[in-house]
Amino acid sequence: MKAEQLTDVCTYHGEGPYWDARIGSLLFVDMLEGDVLVRSGDGTLARHPVDPAVAAAVRGRSSGGYVIGVERGFAFADASFSTVEAGPVAFTDPSVRMNDGGCDPRGRFLCGSMGSFGTGALYSLAPDHSVSTVLTSVSTSNGLHWNAAGDTAFYTDTPTQRIDALDYDVETGRFGGRRTFALVDPSLGAPDGMAIDSEGGIWTALYGGSAVVRYDQQGRLSERIDVPASQVTACAFGGDDLRTLFITTSRQELDDGAEPLAGALFSAAAGVAGAALPLFAG
Repeated sequence: MKAEQLTDVCTYHGEGPYWDARIGSLLFVDMLEGDVLVRSGDGTLARHPVDPAVAAAVRGRSSGGYVIGVERGFAFADASFSTVEAGPVAFTDPSVRMNDGGCDPRGRFLCGSMGSFGTGALYSLAPDHSVSTVLTSVSTSNGLHWNAAGDTAFYTDTPTQRIDALDYDVETGRFGGRRTFALVDPSLGAPDGMAIDSEGGIWTALYGGSAVVRYDQQGRLSERIDVPASQVTACAFGGDDLRTLFITTSRQELDDGAEPLAGALFSAAAGVAGAALPLFAG
């Protein structure tokens, strides 16, 4: 399979694709520019400045707006991004920044950070806006999703070259036993953001690998989508039937003209529907 280009180059470091079914649009971020982008169903693209750095944005169930992972914590926006309010700070270390996030089955928003080796962590934002640390000694926090039962989380700390499976207690929001779900061959690239499909397959973007790949429920490599940009950062299912895989890319630190499509948004027909994702409960 090959991905098709959906937009012109529109990001320096595209990340965090998220399908917002309420408005039939794809949200994604230009992380290091601090902007959230919204691609509407008619193909128009709107850009909203939020913070010096933005990791991910997810729709809120109660507020009707969005919760956003920002440089060192969280923020909240209304439905049009015309108002952005600062939320709780998760950490103060200037050498660390938020990098990726998503919601658990109970509507907590978990967002992880990255820094030098082992200085990052994974934080959980509760619906009442309290913050707790749920994983430590993280280097580059990336993809995070839960199985249909909600008792297993899939998580990537990129330098490990692994997608891990962790036991998850949905009542307490705490992780348990951790094991390797899939080991990503370094020759393929580095595992970055991920998506989960309705069959329990894990799709992971390959940074430096010009592709998105799927691992089946047994952790076996089963599909590959080639992308005409090397720094593939994240992917998310969307569209009315959740059967389109949207893919973000980066042109960070690339020489001018080296990869003319880097930083564009891509899509592919994945052949399977994505799993419906929970909203933030706040």
